[in-house]
Amino acid sequence: MSKPVLIIMAAGMGSRYGGLKQLDPVGNYEQVILDYSMYDARRAGFETVVFVIKEEIEEEFKARVGRRVERHMEVTYVFQRRDDLPEGYAAPEGRVKPWGTAQAALAARHVVDGPFAIINADDYYGPEAFQKIYDYLCANPDGAVYEYAMVGYRLRNTVTENGSVARGVCDVDGNGVLTDICEYTTIEKDGEDARYTEDGGRTWASISGETQVSMNMWGFTHSFLMEAEDRFPAFLDKTLAENPLKGEYFLPSVVDQLIVEGKARVRVLPSEDKWYGITYREDKPTVTAAIAAMTREGLYPDELWPMA
Repeated sequence: MSKPVLIIMAAGMGSRYGGLKQLDPVGNYEQVILDYSMYDARRAGFETVVFVIKEEIEEEFKARVGRRVERHMEVTYVFQRRDDLPEGYAAPEGRVKPWGTAQAALAARHVVDGPFAIINADDYYGPEAFQKIYDYLCANPDGAVYEYAMVGYRLRNTVTENGSVARGVCDVDGNGVLTDICEYTTIEKDGEDARYTEDGGRTWASISGETQVSMNMWGFTHSFLMEAEDRFPAFLDKTLAENPLKGEYFLPSVVDQLIVEGKARVRVLPSEDKWYGITYREDKPTVTAAIAAMTREGLYPDELWPMA
């Protein structure tokens, strides 16, 4: 089995943040959040990284991120485009955004032919998560069913003080296997717990801070890319009829379909690490302070990718 590769989804423009949050420095040497993810991935064993970006940010992304890490990992770039659709389909007039995280994974389908982990560019996951997902991918090829994994976090460790977040809320059985995942797009911190709304804030429901959630850190075999590609037309048929300008092909929705059909088993790898991310501009000071503290404690060197 080929060594696992890391796919990093970095095509989002950060609409709530108001700019290219993926490229906003949080470290002393202009490091961005994904520099720390790549550093953790490299020391866990990953040697190859695939960046999923928008074509219009290619040069800036390479200059500020890619060229630093190219000395330490094999780097490939692919583009997520709203017109990268199955034959017979076209992006509707007025559609600005690409088609979500499952389509972002599919952007790498021509360069990834084995097991892979996939993450968001603007989330800090912690070193434990990368080691667990790498070890799992090395030891669990597909058998009678697809063998996938997801790093699970406690919800209270993944919310911001500054607004709402989207999370995949998970049901996990007694054997640590994912039985269901549902995307909640508006979750807010509520003390040690949280609350969510599905009607634009007219009504709210409570949710425990102990709830296991997905931060879009998944481990897949190549079978996932084939399944996501095969299911894309059905998603488009429904979305073009109901929500053509904003509908998104969520990666967890593909996973959920495969679980329901009995085609995949997803092992949840629990992490006690605290998530850090920049969803809003007000989040940046918290992330910067956390990175500085972890650097002082020796978890990271001050300069992650020395040029000399």
